Amino acid sequence: MLQHTKTTRKGTGIIKMIEHKEHFHGSDLEKIEKIYGISKENIINFAANVNPLGESAKLKDALYKRIDAITQYPDREYTSLRKAIAKYCQCDYNDLVVGNGCTELISLFIQVTSPKQTLIIEPTYSEYERDLKLNGSKVCYFDLEENNDFRINTDDLLKNITPETDLIIICNPNNPTAGIIFPDELRTILAHCKNTNTYVMIDETYIEFSTNVNEISAISLCHEFDNLIVLRGTSKFFATPGLRLGYAVTGNDPIKNKINTNKNPWMINSLAVVAGETMFADNEYIEKTRNLILSERNRLNNKLSQSGRYKVYPSHSNFLLLKILDESVPSSYLFDKAIRRNLMIRDCSTFEGFGERFIRICIMNISDNDKLLSCLHTAIRIETHDRRST
Repeated sequence: MLQHTKTTRKGTGIIKMIEHKEHFHGSDLEKIEKIYGISKENIINFAANVNPLGESAKLKDALYKRIDAITQYPDREYTSLRKAIAKYCQCDYNDLVVGNGCTELISLFIQVTSPKQTLIIEPTYSEYERDLKLNGSKVCYFDLEENNDFRINTDDLLKNITPETDLIIICNPNNPTAGIIFPDELRTILAHCKNTNTYVMIDETYIEFSTNVNEISAISLCHEFDNLIVLRGTSKFFATPGLRLGYAVTGNDPIKNKINTNKNPWMINSLAVVAGETMFADNEYIEKTRNLILSERNRLNNKLSQSGRYKVYPSHSNFLLLKILDESVPSSYLFDKAIRRNLMIRDCSTFEGFGERFIRICIMNISDNDKLLSCLHTAIRIETHDRRST
């Protein structure tokens, strides 16, 4: 069991102690296999937030045809890859830095900026905190409020960003709440941070599952604000977590140059370059993914909301955050019921601010989604019946 303390900064400046418990991450299939005796190949993973279509057919074909790429070193500047990404993101390829996954770029940015004090909006992805503490940063927290559906209150947030705040990290759309901060609000935050000399790191890992991606992405703000860096990866949307390909966009040349100086040469292998050049141009796969996620997100939202068993929070990603309305049913109970049907959901009890009644489910294909709907409906109905019978 992991334990640590946090200082939470809200409008009231409350300080509190938090205990983090061991939990199952979406990648912990081997651990699940050992504990539950379920073959990991048979688990339908609703906890990993990966595109249910799998990798693109064009990607498979390109890797097969260009396997000889591994006999050569990749271009140290990754020019062709950066140009492919720039076309996809509608930005200047000179503003792009590529790396071995988004996680590595997060680490590099924190290393080169060396923030003494960082503000994180919680609940969110836990690895930010790990990298910050490894680099000696004091970490403060701004809590999203359940009574506001975990939407950000920009005015309250700005009160907590001071000249002592060297960095603020924003996951947008946020994991695990699936909420989003739109460009007008981001512009207000960035302008305030410019005045306080605060860097802003925005993790857009899930933004490609949103509608009107290029309109709501912060990438278009990178030249307007040189205190901004935007990061993305290919693990979730392009279903390639094993590829380890990520990229960052910033209009800040000194920061970009520092990252390039501090990173190892040939961070991305030759096959990942081939994959990137292929994936970002596969418009048919991109549209098919967005159509599936949007359609199924709406369907699942309606089904679960109408069941009367769950509150479904607004989602701009490929997953839904649910609150169990029956106060006697904990999230651990649903996790156990689901995994015994080979369905792995995310028990959110280890996320700060959630308690024992929140789960997160990602959107899979239609038939798998139907299996999960059946499980989530019957599990609570059976639990309620059993309790009333005693």
